[in-house]
Amino acid sequence: MVRQRRDLAVGAVLAAGHQGGEVLVPVLIGVVIDRAVAGGDAGGMVRWLAVLALVYVALSLSFRYGARAGERAAEQAAHELRLTVVARVLHPGGGAERGRLPGALTNVATEDARRVGAVAMALTLCLGSLAGLLAGAVVLLRISLPLGLLVLLGTPVLLWLGHLLSRPLERRSATEQELAAHASGVAADLVAGLRVLKGVGAVPAAVSRYRRTSRAALSATLRAARAEAWQNGVTTGLTGLFIAVVALVGGRLALDGDVSLGELVSAVGLALFLLGPLETLAWGNAELAQGRASAARIAEVLAAPPAVGDGPEATGNGPAATEEAAGAPRLRLRGVDGDGLRGLDLTVEPGELLGVAVTDPAHAAALLRHLAREAEPDAGAIELDGTPARALTPTAYRASVLVAAHDADLFAGTVTENIAAAASTPEAVERAMTAAGVAEMVRALPAGADTPVGERGRSLSGGQRQRVALARALAADPPVLVLHDPTTAVDAVTEARIAARLRDARRGRTTVLVTTSPALLAVAERVVLVADGRALDAAPHAELVERHASYREAVLS
Repeated sequence: MVRQRRDLAVGAVLAAGHQGGEVLVPVLIGVVIDRAVAGGDAGGMVRWLAVLALVYVALSLSFRYGARAGERAAEQAAHELRLTVVARVLHPGGGAERGRLPGALTNVATEDARRVGAVAMALTLCLGSLAGLLAGAVVLLRISLPLGLLVLLGTPVLLWLGHLLSRPLERRSATEQELAAHASGVAADLVAGLRVLKGVGAVPAAVSRYRRTSRAALSATLRAARAEAWQNGVTTGLTGLFIAVVALVGGRLALDGDVSLGELVSAVGLALFLLGPLETLAWGNAELAQGRASAARIAEVLAAPPAVGDGPEATGNGPAATEEAAGAPRLRLRGVDGDGLRGLDLTVEPGELLGVAVTDPAHAAALLRHLAREAEPDAGAIELDGTPARALTPTAYRASVLVAAHDADLFAGTVTENIAAAASTPEAVERAMTAAGVAEMVRALPAGADTPVGERGRSLSGGQRQRVALARALAADPPVLVLHDPTTAVDAVTEARIAARLRDARRGRTTVLVTTSPALLAVAERVVLVADGRALDAAPHAELVERHASYREAVLS
């Protein structure tokens, strides 16, 4: 931040120096005319032309280094904004993604951050332009009081009109960015689910949806472009009219003999020079309008309330951090309400392999959200060795409880790199690969475990991706592991092998299997049947099959 401010200050000073040099050019030309050309002084002409050349060199260098400092400040500001937005999106409490597609957040962190950062460059050049206008006005005042007053009084009016003209652009720019971000999100969604869309024959519908979204974004972009063109056109016309008035007044003063020929040339040159700073200020107004719209979108993301707070007593310490709890803590849900769950009571003993069969998939998803602390229950509590989850920071809680979704994405890289991402030792990776059936799977891959999986694992089949994701969760070896349907895409024989190995791999560690797979539920020590959002019964798999028709329907049908 300090360096950014320094760059901004340096850029503004150098831009002001450049504008001052631009002001000197017509003044020196007027001096050459009055003292050298009109007086016939060849030596004086050479001297003044040398001075003029030095001024050109100085203003060229000041522009170069000033622009570099301003651009560096702009890029640094955009970079810091990107880091801030990404940090908010990745915050353990979540919430920034609520109501936004991933592509929309990407647009905020990239294009909106760039536009806000560009304001630093615009500010640098505009400050230099204001300095140039002030210097030009002072020189004109020395040449002629009416000319100087005309510039001093007319410039604020032009700036105020430019500000009024930028308001429609600001509104339309905000809409443009909103719809562009939505289109990016829809496109990312479509690409991510392309294989599924092809499988169900929904590609035409998806393409039609994206086409509508893209057209809406295009229309918003064209409206914003029209607003910008209208603003630029009107501002340029007003600026030209202003410069013409200045030149007309200067010419009248020259005819009346109030100014010399050289002073007239200087006045006309300064009038033409003023066109540049005024255009820069008009451009700066447009940049500021777009920057304000993007800043508002960034502020919405940064101000989004967290989905899960730290709680009034959260310290990050507690049983979850102790050595005993780190081995096999007790996980308990006490009267949890929310998202379809109604007074759900559930206890997982230390080191137990517990199955949870939920008859309603929506209730299963709600249970997983609460266990992962992606959402707080409306009532009730989740406890870890007697400590309420609300009393722990999300980071401390998730250090003990890992919830692995059945559709977890893989990262670009090799099979081994994906599994080793959270593993503590190479031995843990090997054990996890064996337990999840990855060791057998990689034999059929071109480069074995070093085969690249592609973006989000798209080069693998659904079953292969599931096994790699399961191995990654097992390699992390958390004190509490919650698995959601980890074998839905593998064949029955492989699923049975994984079930048996899973029990051995998690022996002595607390494990929860949220699934309706009979092969997995059969290896669980107990199974809790959750129906209508409540825990209906708890018993071994075979006993629940005999007792409850709803269990048989959910698990065996």
